[in-house]
Formats: sequence, structure tokens, C-alpha cells
Amino acid sequence: MRNIKFFDTTLRDGEQSAGVNLNLQEKLEIARQLERLRVDIIEAGFPASSKGDFAAVKQIAETVRTCSVTGLSRSVRSDIDAAWEALKGGAEPRLHLFIATSPIHMVHKLRMTPEQVIEAAVEAVKYAKRFFPIVQWSAEDACRSERPFLAKIVAEVIKAGASVINIPDTVGYITPKEYGEIFLYLQNNVPNIEKVSLSAHCHDDLGMAVVNSLAAIEHGATQVECTINGIGERAGNAALEEIAVALHIRKDYYQVETRLNLQEIKRTSNLVSKLTGVVVPPNKAVVGKNAFAHESGIHQDGVLKEKTTYEIISPELVGVPSNSMVLGKHSGRHALRNRVEELGYTLSEEEINQLFVRFKELADKKKDITDDDLVALIFEEKFDHFNEFYQLSSIQVQYGTNQIPTAVVVLKDGKGNEIQEAATGAGSVEALYNTLERCFQTAVTLLDYRIESVGGGRDALAQVFVKVRVNDVETSGRGTAQDVLEASAKAYIHAMNRAVMIEAMRGENEKVATT
Repeated sequence: MRNIKFFDTTLRDGEQSAGVNLNLQEKLEIARQLERLRVDIIEAGFPASSKGDFAAVKQIAETVRTCSVTGLSRSVRSDIDAAWEALKGGAEPRLHLFIATSPIHMVHKLRMTPEQVIEAAVEAVKYAKRFFPIVQWSAEDACRSERPFLAKIVAEVIKAGASVINIPDTVGYITPKEYGEIFLYLQNNVPNIEKVSLSAHCHDDLGMAVVNSLAAIEHGATQVECTINGIGERAGNAALEEIAVALHIRKDYYQVETRLNLQEIKRTSNLVSKLTGVVVPPNKAVVGKNAFAHESGIHQDGVLKEKTTYEIISPELVGVPSNSMVLGKHSGRHALRNRVEELGYTLSEEEINQLFVRFKELADKKKDITDDDLVALIFEEKFDHFNEFYQLSSIQVQYGTNQIPTAVVVLKDGKGNEIQEAATGAGSVEALYNTLERCFQTAVTLLDYRIESVGGGRDALAQVFVKVRVNDVETSGRGTAQDVLEASAKAYIHAMNRAVMIEAMRGENEKVATT
């Protein structure tokens, strides 16, 4: 059987989703989980795009040892130099070079002739090969490119030293039949095509990213590029979990193998969803909460008699537990540490100590602490306290059916100054957010507000996700608490702290650019 490599671009293309801003710690945690999932290649970012992206790619490359780490680069020497500096400490550094090849891109974006595009691509590959043992070359908007020109430029970059040729459906335009035909065309019309691996990279604008990727594999591709939960630019990318499980369940048809640890799929999906704030729809294939739910009486009867009547994927295959371990107020530090490790999270001794304090506080209020509760606490302790410029000291909300909702908030800023404000609103949350906006002394546009229950019962934790725009910065935040209003305040403050961090990074990048 052919082996299919999985190239995960969650940290690069996935982070280009509107409102998604991952910090270094969050990117590292996702990279570690992708390593547990055993993807072959992690695209950690675009090193030349910003100082923050450079630092993240560098640290991921130096941390991950069982996957190849790559970074994106335009076909210019400064991008290649930045990528090498970031990636040279990796176990198997590789570069992902790209240049547009469709007439519409060459004319309107690049303003280059086809001959100039070939020259630029060849020069970039040759220069990159001075540093990188593996150079992947991508023809941006390949699916709207003229096939004879595409074959010509592919042949030239292979001569220049490219090891992998990627054929992206950059705008999600193509159909499965047409996409497969492009791979066959290249194999029949590029004389040196046997020297390289062919890769597929599909976007989901017409809802065909996964099926297009599978069509590419059928027609000779040995690498597929995708993201966890299918997140990405516009309508997103091909979903890794859907392709991986399709190849496994229908191995009889596709006749391929992968090195993925499928039991890490659900855990990876949950991690990416929580850190990005991009919710997984309940009916999402493989990882949606309804993926293994059977509502119909006929279906239920069939599953009870024989699971395979209606269940082609077992929950255990993708890491969905059949039961959840419960901890309580009598559980000790050792039991907590073991369960955290079993859930796949890496915490320092200091973080474990802080988590244990929060765990005990919650256990005094809530009889049973489930895995979902524990994960919520881990996220709050590990990811939500980075560079806190604003910290919540207290909130007080007054509400009654015949009263105007009023909120009073006390915050501390990064210099230790206390900020206290009060405001009203049409409802409790609006009053709270109007008050916080006064505290921040800047206009904040609330783009999205979502609340979820962590588990069930009256004592369940509330988890709130918000998306906001501050000036021209769009970012997200999350907060968890037993009280809905406290969780709402934490989510809003978390988003503001992210916005402050992004503004600070922009300022640093501008200083670097001017010097």
C-alpha cells in the first residue's frame, strides 16, 4: 500500500480564520498535540510575516522532534532567510515556497509575465536548496492555471531542486473529477515528475475540500494538506479528521496507509476548538458531538442489536471515551496530575499546584469533577493568564424585571492601578459589557457572544466565547466560571488582553521595520 503523508497547516492557514489569534503558548500546545496525533509535517507559520510568527515557528521547530516542521515563504530571498533562521533547529527542517501561476494572479497581483514567474520560482528554489534539505514548491491558484504552463513551471522547479510539488485549490473552485485530472496531466506531461512527491491542498468554498483531497490521493498524490476541524481562510480547508478516517474506514477502496494515531483525533479537535474559539458544529463528521448519537428509534434498535448496522465509525477509534473519570473533593494532587497527563496536557509543577487550588475550590462547590470540568480548569490556568494587562477584581450586577440592569466592575491594570466603573444596559450582560468598555476607555465592538454548558446539571460550569473588534484588531476571548456573568466578564477581559498584546506586537514589528 502507498503511504500518505499528512501536512497539517492548522497553525498557519488555520490561524488565518477571521478572529483567530493564537499566542506562542497556545501554538506550542497545539504543535505538541499534533505530534501526539503523529502528523508527518507541521506548518508552524509564516516566519517573515511578523516577529511573533518568527518566534513561534522557531520555538515549535526546536520543540517538536518526531514531525518535520515547515514554514511558508514567498519566492524572495528575505523570506527564505527568515525561514531558515526560524527552522534550522528543527529535526527535519523544510521550506514551503509558493508563487501564483494562474493568469488572473500573474496579471493582476504579481504583474509579471509567465517567463518572469518561472524565473522567480526557479531562482527561489535554487537559493532555498542552499539551506533546506527538503523544499516544497506550491503553485498558488494552480487549479485556475493553464495546464501546459503549469506542467512547464513544475518541470523547471523540479530541475532546480524541489522535492515536493503542491497543487493548491486556493479558492475552492475545482471539482473532484477536474482535480484528479490535473494530477494525471502532470504525471503524463512532466518528464521528471517521478523525482518528487505530489501534494494536495484544498479549500472548502464550494464544500468540496475533503472529496477533492481524496480525489487527488486516488490520482497519485502522496501528501495531503489539511487543518484540524477544517478551519482556515474563508470557508476553511480540508478537515484532517475527515480525510484520515475516510482513508482508514475505506482502506479497501483507497489502498493507502498513514502513520496517524487516530485515537488522538477527538482530543486534538477539542484543543483546537477551545484555543481558537471556533466551535465544532454538532453534526460535524467524525468529531461533532452528534457524530455517534442515534435519535431514530429504528437506528437505536439496530445499534443495540449490532453496532455496525448504523455505526461505521466506532467512537473509540477517534478517541471518544465511553465513560468519563470523575474526581471529587477527596481526590489528591497525585490523582489530579495523573488524570491531566492521561488527558494529554503538559503542565509544569507550578501550573499543577495552581490547578490543584482551583480544582479544590470547584470541588467544594460541585460534587463531581468530570473530565470536561478538568479540561475547562486546565485551559483557564494554562492559557488564559498570559500577559494580563487587565485583571478582574470584582463584579456586581443588579437585575430585576422592573429595574434597569446595572453593573459595577473593579479591574486592575498592568501597573497595579484600580479601575472602577458602573453602567446600565438593556440586560445584565449588556450592562456588564458597557461597564467594561468604560473601564477600557476605548470603543469595543462585540461581534459574537456564545455560551456553553460544560457538562450537565445545575452546578455545571458556564463557558463563554466572545469575538470583539478593538480599533482594527479583531480577536476572541473565553472565560469559565459557575456563574454565567462572571464567565462573560472573564471572556471579555481575555479578549481585551489579547488585543493589547496584538497591538504591542504590531508596535514592535513596526520598530523592527523602520530600523
